[in-house]
Amino acid sequence: MAFPVPTGHPPAEPTTRHTHAARRKGVLLPVVGLVALGVCGLVVLGLVGNSVGPGGVLVGALCALLPVGPVVATFLWIDRWEPEPPRMLLIAFLWGACFAALSALIINSSAALAVDALLGRGSGDVLGSVVIAPFVEEALKGLFLVGLLVWRRREFDGIVDGIVYAGLVAAGFAFTENILYIGRAFAEDAMAGQSGGVLAVLLLRGVFSPFAHPLFTSMIGIGAGIAAASRSTAVRVLAVLAGYLVAVLLHAMWNGAASVLGGTGFVQVYVVIMVPLFIGLAVVVIWQRRREAKTVAEQLPSFAQAGWIAWSEVPLLGNLAQRRGWRRAVKQRSGPHAARAVADYQGAVTELAFLRSRIARGAVRDSAEELEHERLRALAKARARALGMPDALTAAWGNQHPPGWTPPPAPAPGWAPVPQGYGPGYATPGYGPPSQGYATPGYGPPSQGYGPPGQGQGPPPTYGAPGLPPRGQQPPPGPPPGWGPPPQR
Repeated sequence: MAFPVPTGHPPAEPTTRHTHAARRKGVLLPVVGLVALGVCGLVVLGLVGNSVGPGGVLVGALCALLPVGPVVATFLWIDRWEPEPPRMLLIAFLWGACFAALSALIINSSAALAVDALLGRGSGDVLGSVVIAPFVEEALKGLFLVGLLVWRRREFDGIVDGIVYAGLVAAGFAFTENILYIGRAFAEDAMAGQSGGVLAVLLLRGVFSPFAHPLFTSMIGIGAGIAAASRSTAVRVLAVLAGYLVAVLLHAMWNGAASVLGGTGFVQVYVVIMVPLFIGLAVVVIWQRRREAKTVAEQLPSFAQAGWIAWSEVPLLGNLAQRRGWRRAVKQRSGPHAARAVADYQGAVTELAFLRSRIARGAVRDSAEELEHERLRALAKARARALGMPDALTAAWGNQHPPGWTPPPAPAPGWAPVPQGYGPGYATPGYGPPSQGYATPGYGPPSQGYGPPGQGQGPPPTYGAPGLPPRGQQPPPGPPPGWGPPPQR
């Protein structure tokens, strides 16, 4: 599916009053949300402190920090192809650590008291851990994913995004829960004059099962990823509901093995059910990451054909190792700001690739054209920022210059770069005299406007749909001699 885009320039940025209001709203709402989550965090900290004492909170927090770091790092590693906005990742973690933990603490405690009153003392602990807590906790954690699907669906590009957000929400929830359990063990040890309770809880929750909550909630994340890629409303609802029920079932089995079976029964459930499920989730993540790599690699040639990226950049953008090497080379030569500009450019290309893949599958319908234009504008801005940094888009070539590349000639006497922008006269330092357009070494023959500097670049590239020639022009040249698709990783 292709959409008409104005030629000669990227789609114009909307500047209406409503757009500015939407931007202010987009900045204000996350700030309000963070403040609200912070208040929830203070309340839950006060409740835990009232239960285990200040010493228990301090010891519990220090011990809970040990497992949460590797867990969060794992999900950030999973998210390398298309890193989600850091603000959204932080909100996901705080949702689990503050709002979900506080709500679960209040609901579970109230439900346990009600069960004790109806069925006798002690019944609430068993039913609360096996029946009530799984339904309540997974619903509160999954509510964040449902909210993303409803209000921020563009943050979802598939199953990997669902797993990443679910994992961070669950990691935040487990962090607060670990503070409570470890702090309670510390308080009990202090009252009994013993030691070892803290170490036992830390080994169980921080060493043997740090991924327990993320494993449960990842089932909802998988359902949310399927829902985001589907055109059917029924499939979306059923996918999220099925993921929620599987998460509840796993959570109930885990809590039941710990509180009812105990000892040998818990070990059997851990080895026979939980470990294989964790391995299965790892396999799904690896498979989906390779699928993401394939999606990006398939889209890149059409981007180069349309002039959105250079052919020489296709192998660099289609491989994570090449991307890292590109950023590393730029950082060594031009500093961290230039490397950050390249990272933003790489991210913009990936976002556009995923969007066009979703459009081709029919997962995006009504807002497809608007979203595509938005991603094109983001790509244009990212490329302009990168071109403004010395060597940002050429330093990574190093000894692997594109075929036919020759060093640029010295600038003509009196030459000076013109301001950045799109249109005739666009040039950057070291790219040749600002004759009539946009040029970067190795971008193709000069007849099409992509030639080596100083040879008469012609008109600037236009922004048409991938695979279609710009309006009124012949298609851009094909790949340079010897070019091939990037290797898959």
